[in-house]
Parts: sequence; C-alpha cells; structure tokens
Amino acid sequence: MIYYITGGERSGKSNYAQQLAESLSKTPLYLATSRIWDQDFQKRVDRHQADRDERWTTIEEEKHLGQVDISGKVVVLDCVTLWLTNWFSDTKGDIASCLDHCKSELDLLFDSAQNGTLIIISNEIGMGLHAQTEVGRKFTELQGWINQYIAQRTDKATFMVSGLPLELK
Repeated sequence: MIYYITGGERSGKSNYAQQLAESLSKTPLYLATSRIWDQDFQKRVDRHQADRDERWTTIEEEKHLGQVDISGKVVVLDCVTLWLTNWFSDTKGDIASCLDHCKSELDLLFDSAQNGTLIIISNEIGMGLHAQTEVGRKFTELQGWINQYIAQRTDKATFMVSGLPLELK
C-alpha cells in the first residue's frame, strides 16, 4: 500500500503521516532524506526527531531511495521536497537529469513497497507566490512533475490544509 500526503509547509503532513504509521505498525520506520544545510535546519530536524518515540527507527538516505528495502515494513518517507533538493543540487539544476534519476529511484522504491506500506510526504510549493528566480521556477516545476508522478502511482492521496486531511484518492 502506498499513501501520498501533500500540502503546504506546516500544514500537518508529518504529524498526520506519523499517526497513520503508528496505527499500522508498532515499529514504524522513518526514512529521512534531508541534508543539514545550516543550524536553523538542524533545529527543525531535532524537532521532528523529538516528535517520534522509541517505537521508531530512523533510516537516513539523501538520494538513493531505491536501495532501501521496505518490504514487510511500514515506512514514512519525509520528505520528497528535501530529497529533490539533494538531486537538484547535485545535478547542478539539470532538470532532465534530475527527473530521470528521481523517477528511477521512485520506481525501485515503489517495487519494494508492493510488499510493505510506504507513506510519502511531499510539499505543494507551486501554490504560493510565483518564484522570482530562474532556479526557483525550475525547482517549482520539478517538484510539481515529481508530485504528479508519485500521485499517479499511489493507492491513497491526502492533501493537508491547516492540520486537516482532505482525501483526494
């Protein structure tokens, strides 16, 4: 089973995903994709870690999600936006290359999820102001395309607004 949870920043996505995972498993896994870019981001990571208790096991994987075996497990992937940032940065903003790599990794992950439960968290960044820079516009487009790719392949999709889940699929 593959769940997709999307919404804006601070919309309640992570909390919703964690509660769902805890309702499905006594020992869920948290697949963390972020790099620590600065002290402010470290505080954000620390807060997320504090939100999870001893039932959780954390796996850190910045890019190669397809290498993570989730067969028979309940896994929260948090989050696609940070994972895309890693690929976007490492490909020097090459959208075509980034899309190819990301779709390949997702396909491998989805194959593994056929015998497990995967809960994917992503951001809807294209709903706000139009990005003022070329890099911002390219990344917003990339995020939108990957979100669509994920949503088409999931069993359930939820949009979070102000901490409230709206079922899309």
